[in-house]
Amino acid sequence: MTERVCEYCGESINLLRAGARFCSTKHRVYASRKPVLPVEMTSKARWMRWKPVRRGGRVTKLPITTEGKPASSTNTATWCSYQVARQSTLGTGLGFALGEGIGCIDLDHCIIDGVVAEWARAILDSCPPTYIEVSQSGEGLHIFGLLPEGSGRNIRSGEMAIEFYSAGRYIAVTGNSFEGSPTRLADLSGVVASVV
Repeated sequence: MTERVCEYCGESINLLRAGARFCSTKHRVYASRKPVLPVEMTSKARWMRWKPVRRGGRVTKLPITTEGKPASSTNTATWCSYQVARQSTLGTGLGFALGEGIGCIDLDHCIIDGVVAEWARAILDSCPPTYIEVSQSGEGLHIFGLLPEGSGRNIRSGEMAIEFYSAGRYIAVTGNSFEGSPTRLADLSGVVASVV
């Protein structure tokens, strides 16, 4: 029997209902929302799709083209416009290749039982008004903004799990806006400098 996975997050579905497509009501609702994303992102041909793939006991988000072939965060030939990616039914969701001045601060496992952890709230409070979304798991946040291209960082300390990238990576985009964040991008250089 084939393992069933959630069409939103890619995790296993452990529900008795045979036709279940999502692991929770929350993910069914998230999947039904049409994202409203910043024009700074939707106007760029840096989009792709992704699908969940199990590797080494965990699910990862494999980038794919709208034709279902492997995509890459560094190969422009595998990207497309937002409209083309949005209309595709392949894979599970949308992905955006960071670069051209657009970066992301990724706060992992910072939402527990609907409450943002103090370390993450401090980072959010230091951000200028910019587009922020809840990740596929519902436990993380993606803070999108303007950043010069450079090497990324991965910071782990205690409960704190922060990554930031501005080139050579792609982010699975949900369109699930966090706390009514604006649909525009702000300069995040000062935020990144304060975290490092």
